[in-house]
Amino acid sequence: MFYIFIGEKMKIKFILNNYLIETESHPAKSLLDFLRKEQKLTGPKEVCKEGDCGACTVLLGEIIDGALNYKSVASCIFPMGKVNGKHVVTIEGLNEPKLNFIQKHFAEEGAAQCGFCTPGYISSLTGYFLTNSQYTETTATMAISGNICRCTGYGSIKRAVKNMVSELSSSKTDFDERINFLVERNVIPSYFKNIKERLLELETAKTGTPRNAKIIGGGSDLLVQMPEKLMESEVAILERADSELITENETEIILDANSTFTDFAESELIKKYLGNFDAFAKLIASPLIRNVATLGGNIVNASPIGDFSIILLALDTKLEIVSDNETREVKLENFYRGYKQLNLNDGEIVRKIIIPKPAENSKFNFEKVSKRMHLDIASVNSAAIVLLSENKAVESVRISAGGVAPIPTYLRKTSEYLIGKALINETLAEAIKIADDEISPISDIRGSAEYKRKLLKRLILAHFAVLYPELISAGELI
Repeated sequence: MFYIFIGEKMKIKFILNNYLIETESHPAKSLLDFLRKEQKLTGPKEVCKEGDCGACTVLLGEIIDGALNYKSVASCIFPMGKVNGKHVVTIEGLNEPKLNFIQKHFAEEGAAQCGFCTPGYISSLTGYFLTNSQYTETTATMAISGNICRCTGYGSIKRAVKNMVSELSSSKTDFDERINFLVERNVIPSYFKNIKERLLELETAKTGTPRNAKIIGGGSDLLVQMPEKLMESEVAILERADSELITENETEIILDANSTFTDFAESELIKKYLGNFDAFAKLIASPLIRNVATLGGNIVNASPIGDFSIILLALDTKLEIVSDNETREVKLENFYRGYKQLNLNDGEIVRKIIIPKPAENSKFNFEKVSKRMHLDIASVNSAAIVLLSENKAVESVRISAGGVAPIPTYLRKTSEYLIGKALINETLAEAIKIADDEISPISDIRGSAEYKRKLLKRLILAHFAVLYPELISAGELI
């Protein structure tokens, strides 16, 4: 990882649609403000200002390991410092003299009514077609799951997506071939063919960070929590490492702290050791947020219900923390000292996230309850990794929980009680009693303390009912 800064303003050079932009801007200024107020590009809309609705969606293209990659991002909480050296695409950069392929299908199915959200949908779908080598109705629909429409009821949008996928059935694994294919089908303008070469020619500055700067990884929390304060501060932008973000050695999986939620979910190493993570990833934020939010940021934000903090706690994670003069390691379970209080000194930063490789035959599960199933903050969440012996006793287990204490919580006593016990309903009933003594939930907007206690009981049962349905009947314990 490296930092870009810096001071009150930084020189930023990037391609906006088909034009080279060279500007000076505060690195924490939102990309949406720059687009609308300075470039007068009003296709991306400001609505929630929290990355929840998708009306502000734009595409971001960057060179990663020599290849051009696109992702959709919420420009309302995306810092200007992170567009340096990249390609930003708004709806204006996708428009042609006539409706393009996606716009045409939206019009034919009546998938745009007031039109306020439509540019975001078009941008997200364009990113989907650029990013994937094969298209399916299910994955295309998931690509727009971070875009909300209050008019259509979604049926017309889904029909438009189905028609697009049917007409565009393709298996273009080579990116250059895919670009040509999409240009021919009028999905994207022809200038996309030269973007990679133009980005490679850009020269952008990379510098060290001021010691007292506020460090931004993805910005998905900070630009919501303190946008004005950031604009009055020195800011350092944490950029992507030049090497692989997620690697392994003989005993550990090693993640750069700047890895995004999407990097984690799509990693072949994570799939190898934790199974298909997609089902869990869909419970966490939206594609627009997962594409930029970083694991390190989720950990340091220290939310008691941070989804990835809960997942990493269950996996017995440790952190590599660095400063100018020292490198040290801290177990994640020892990193939180109190509400929003961290085992992190001035000048230190979390650089690596280190997960011991799960034992063969161990099983992992993540559960989350929120007011909405998707795109919502948890009332209570929990993760567990379990290994049974040949005689069906618990050989090892770690259970974590969020929303039930001031910090993300490892249920140490509960986990220790289970080790060596036969996995039967009676064992779990006792473990749940122990868990109830380990937590201290409070009543707030996401539920009463009593409600959260009941939720955690059911989530612990859910872990074992999902992982070992032949042994555990959750219905008998509820």
